[in-house]
Amino acid sequence: MALTRDELIRISNNDERVPQLVDWLESILGNTPDTIEFASEDASFRRYFRIGNNGSSFVAMDAPADLEEFETFIRIAKKFKLIGLNVPDILAADHQNGFALMTDFGNTTYLERLSRANADALYEDAIDSLVLLQKATQTDVGFLPPYSCKLIVSEMELFREWYLKRHLQKAVSPAISDVLDHTFEILRAKAAEQPKVWVHRDYHSRNLMVVQNNNPGILDFQDAVYGPVSYDLVSLLRDCYIVWDQETIDQWILLYLNKARQAGLEFEFDRWQFIEWFDWIGIQRHIKVAGIFSRLNYRDKKSKFLEDIPTVMGYIESVTKKYPELRELHELVSKLIKI
Repeated sequence: MALTRDELIRISNNDERVPQLVDWLESILGNTPDTIEFASEDASFRRYFRIGNNGSSFVAMDAPADLEEFETFIRIAKKFKLIGLNVPDILAADHQNGFALMTDFGNTTYLERLSRANADALYEDAIDSLVLLQKATQTDVGFLPPYSCKLIVSEMELFREWYLKRHLQKAVSPAISDVLDHTFEILRAKAAEQPKVWVHRDYHSRNLMVVQNNNPGILDFQDAVYGPVSYDLVSLLRDCYIVWDQETIDQWILLYLNKARQAGLEFEFDRWQFIEWFDWIGIQRHIKVAGIFSRLNYRDKKSKFLEDIPTVMGYIESVTKKYPELRELHELVSKLIKI
């Protein structure tokens, strides 16, 4: 719902950042915006407002500098724009307070538009952008921080603390802890053996926008790292919010591999090795996500993510049964999803 300045401030429940943001926008635009509306919030402390002004539309980001990596967002946005990715233009930024004014991609996400009829075209666009991102790794390997083994394991620990203990209220016995410890070590090692590229880290249907030119518009990239080559593709194709059959996923994996090689990404692995890595990093990612979605509900009061946990757990259950090394995790997850 589009609001005037005074209406937005009135319903902001004494949130002091809202009038601060509006005052800053007025100083940047030279006038009071015609309309302001809540655009979205994500799995962080960031939130976005759509700004209507003199017939044009912009997006304002509110990312409290004490809670969010604001400078990192600006730095990565500029670099990704430079390499040809369609990320928002940063039109103005208040680095001290964590406000930014950006171009507007509209409000049509991949998730809202995807259908069986258009999926091939939309995913080909997304894969083209992903290959462009990975190719750019060669220009500045050290630009992004490494996706360290320590970080990978700490993310998986969220499963134990927030999904098992808090969400399911399940006592974690020594036997369960042993299964998790063993699994986390296997997944850490499997991630470490993959070739490394720039990784968006949340490359999925809620962060890709359907746009007319240079599709897709890419959002939520501030957590990008230098990490496993299969990570972003599994985020895209084994999306937490939309499910595709395995045969279709296999076709898109092959499309990605062909495009990567055509772009000059000389990886020393075959299709089957990549599919195994894709599976393993997908398990790691979904273990992490089950914990994050649980934490978002209980710590951050964002309950909408709970409805996607069954999809996440379903991925883990279906993929782990393919690998003997993960038999114990498969048995554990099979029991958990029946609770």
